[in-house]
Amino acid sequence: MRTTTRLGTAALAAATLLLITAGCASGSGASGGSLATAQISPPHGDVVGTGTVVNVAGDVTLCLGPIAESYPPQCDGLPLEGWSWDGVDGFEESGGTRWGTYAVFGTFDGDVFTATQPPIMLALYDPIRPVDPTGGVSGETPAAELDEIASELPTALGDLLLATWTQDGYVWAQVIWDDGTLQDAANTEYGDGVVIIQSALRSLG
Repeated sequence: MRTTTRLGTAALAAATLLLITAGCASGSGASGGSLATAQISPPHGDVVGTGTVVNVAGDVTLCLGPIAESYPPQCDGLPLEGWSWDGVDGFEESGGTRWGTYAVFGTFDGDVFTATQPPIMLALYDPIRPVDPTGGVSGETPAAELDEIASELPTALGDLLLATWTQDGYVWAQVIWDDGTLQDAANTEYGDGVVIIQSALRSLG
């Protein structure tokens, strides 16, 4: 099961309800380890997401993943509420579109990101460097197996998935949000040290 519309695309056949349970929070779902049906909850409290904010005709989007190579830029990002350009620098404008790259702070309900604090231009943002989940040790899974797993992840993760790639003997998958449940499911499904799930949104708690 997934949390809401956006977090639920990969498992619509299995779930339509928001689940906030002890099992979800601990990363142990009723799915038996399947990435396609893993139960995840929205983050509790504020999170930060870094990416491009695009404002078109009053609709504001936070683009956490890839941006289309167009001018002005386009993306399929998260609806962004509570955003104001007042006092915000570092943006560009063209053809009625305004955009810029920022660290955006707020809450995420599984579908909509709501800004609760002033953003910081990415050029000025200096986050704490995340811990390397590999410990600097290369993986041992054969490249052909990694490629096969990487080809399965878009179907398993659906709209949760932002990007996937193979590097240093691992499959890396960046998702919108993971509370640890998706990583646990990946470990169960493929074995420890094969798939590394990275959450684009990071908790401030």
